[in-house]
Amino acid sequence: MKAFGKFDPHARLPLRKFEIYFGIKARDGSEGWKSSYNSVQKLLNHLARYTRSEGSREKYLDLLRRFCEWSGYNPEELVHLPKEMVEDLIQNFADELAAMDRSKAYVNSVIKKLKTFFRSNGYKDLEVATHFVPTIYRKRPEYIPTKEEVYMMADSAGSLRNRAVILSLWSSGLRVSTLCALNYGDVADEVEKGESHILVPVYPEMKQRVPDACKGNIPYYTFICMEAGEALRSYLREREEKYGISREEPLFHSDWTLWKRDERASKRLGRRGVGLIVKRSAKLAGIEKWRHVTPHSLRKAFESVLVSPTIDGGRLDKATQEFFMGHILPGMQDVYYDKTRIDFHRKEYAKLDFSRSKTERTTDKLIDIDELEAHFSEGWTFVAKISDSKVVVRRKFT
Repeated sequence: MKAFGKFDPHARLPLRKFEIYFGIKARDGSEGWKSSYNSVQKLLNHLARYTRSEGSREKYLDLLRRFCEWSGYNPEELVHLPKEMVEDLIQNFADELAAMDRSKAYVNSVIKKLKTFFRSNGYKDLEVATHFVPTIYRKRPEYIPTKEEVYMMADSAGSLRNRAVILSLWSSGLRVSTLCALNYGDVADEVEKGESHILVPVYPEMKQRVPDACKGNIPYYTFICMEAGEALRSYLREREEKYGISREEPLFHSDWTLWKRDERASKRLGRRGVGLIVKRSAKLAGIEKWRHVTPHSLRKAFESVLVSPTIDGGRLDKATQEFFMGHILPGMQDVYYDKTRIDFHRKEYAKLDFSRSKTERTTDKLIDIDELEAHFSEGWTFVAKISDSKVVVRRKFT
């Protein structure tokens, strides 16, 4: 029976508008991403030479579909138009988007994508005017929470999983798609060894799980702080008791109630789910600008920690900062920077100041409810009740 009479979560997802429009009948296998339009297939072949991102293909094709519908030409007709007419069509389409108050950066990206389609079909040096974008430009408001506000968000997250998501996202600087692509096996050894700063690897093969993971196919690794590590272990202990856990399963699983209980651990938490966790936690934490807090805000909050004084009063080397952000170093620096020194990077990361204040830190622990009294006598405080038999407690330490 379909939940609420609407849909079956196990059913194969129907083809999207752009797939139907361009005669694409499958997303995988030998017929995957094959268009009945030769001009569209040339675009897909062009993209395949530069990126394996399924997300990129979706964005290009959905934009091209809208452009075709707006212009009244199908793809094959478009690529037989005179160059001047193509330039006018792109310019007028972009100008109409700008008049709709779309951001300058977005309008420029539309022009770039459409020029890529025509360039892959033989058009050279199309002249289309773009919009000036200042070096520092963002149309959509964004609020970057302070360290104390991030901890307030974690405290308000509502579950052990959500708390671990927020602290891991913040203290690693991971992009949201990469966080979603992590499997338990990626961190299992570090978790089980009891590492205080857990190493989190990022590698191109993650794209097979989430298309936008590992941006630019740049392999690197980062870490999560001690507080995030404790939150992650608490979440994993709870999950082990509820569902069990294998190395092949997602590190952060979906708790969507339409999935059967025994299915949830194998269903991956998605970008939208993470976004909802972050925004809801910011709201419950009492952050005034909670609507403008996003997963990317936490990546920027991590960058703020990277450039701030370390706990020993120094600062991380600029190249090390860039490495932890997953950036390619400028010029020949990237060639000569030794990315294999895990112990060095772990020690450098340990210098970062993720504490709530200069003197106070906290740790959380999942315990049996009958152990609560003994923990109170040791200075622990109650945080949340997880089940009839389990609770989370917290203790401050300096």
